[in-house]
Amino acid sequence: MKLFTGACLCGEIRYEVRADPGPSRFCWCKDCQRIASNGTVNVIFPSDAIKITGTPSRHDKKADSGNTVTRRFCATCGSQLFSDSSGRPGLTVVRVGTLDDPSAIKPTTNIWVASAPSWACVDQSLEQFEGPPASPSPVKT
Repeated sequence: MKLFTGACLCGEIRYEVRADPGPSRFCWCKDCQRIASNGTVNVIFPSDAIKITGTPSRHDKKADSGNTVTRRFCATCGSQLFSDSSGRPGLTVVRVGTLDDPSAIKPTTNIWVASAPSWACVDQSLEQFEGPPASPSPVKT
């Protein structure tokens, strides 16, 4: 089991994750593009393996997948930190860019590539999904 740590831009919210990482994906859905002005790189962890210091704000939205996605972010600096989907109970997406060592995670898949802008640098060596991938298998803590 590994230890990952991270924080928002201003440091008001910190977190640690004690678990092996699940799937890591570069997401090009319209919602991720809106929150990042680009695609986002995400990794999935068991929700109960994440310990958060500080209180993230949250926003619920029905995604193109049909699932309700709850995004958690810092209300002070706006950093997007986590998201939870009704389609993945017990699993939380962590934004890789918020890790103290983002190089510790390497994405293996591009998802929602049909939504990517024409200028997107989509790594063709990674597995591709035009839309959502299959639901991940549970990861162990």
